[in-house]
Amino acid sequence: MMKKDILAFLFFFLSGLLSFSRSSAQSSAEARKILDKFYETYEQSQGVAFSFEITTIDANGVRYRPQQGEAMMKGDKFKLDMNTAIIWFDGKTQWVFLKDVGEVNISTPSAKEVAYTSPLALLRLYKSGYTLKKPISATVNGKSAYVIEMIPTTSHSDFKQLSVAVDKKTNTILQIKTTLKNNQTSIIDIKNYNDNHNFPDSVFVFDKADYPDVEVVDLR
Repeated sequence: MMKKDILAFLFFFLSGLLSFSRSSAQSSAEARKILDKFYETYEQSQGVAFSFEITTIDANGVRYRPQQGEAMMKGDKFKLDMNTAIIWFDGKTQWVFLKDVGEVNISTPSAKEVAYTSPLALLRLYKSGYTLKKPISATVNGKSAYVIEMIPTTSHSDFKQLSVAVDKKTNTILQIKTTLKNNQTSIIDIKNYNDNHNFPDSVFVFDKADYPDVEVVDLR
């Protein structure tokens, strides 16, 4: 996958795992209960860390090389360290370090842009604008899981459909699968999820002293 495609996808993925509140009349109450439980646990945590791998498959079935990364999150703050970039967001300002360019771009993203950048924000989508299907039991990444399919209720959604796999034992997210309207599919596998952290706010701020040789471009 090209770098620009990866960063563009982050505007859908790293809307982390956290945007899913209002229920459609056709939504499964059981599915909503499972996602509500995960979301409530996340909101009560002082810090979450996990590793992830994004695999993208285009409409022709071509599978791109997976992109790995590490995420640290607290509330609406996050830091993502991936093959090609590091992203910091402190709740207001976002810094994107493009590793192969040696450049950091600073911006103040809109609420919608943040929603499509946070690693857990995809999960917030269940709260409004999607019908939740009844959970299906399946084995995902070697673990027993509930798989919940989410179907957009309007034609304005960027997604054709989404599915979320939740670990039955720990109630943590194992996998998110998205299909865009152009039939491009992305599979986000989440591993080593740990919500027992207490991150200082400085973790989510770019520190120029740690990267003395990079060029900083202020886009605000």
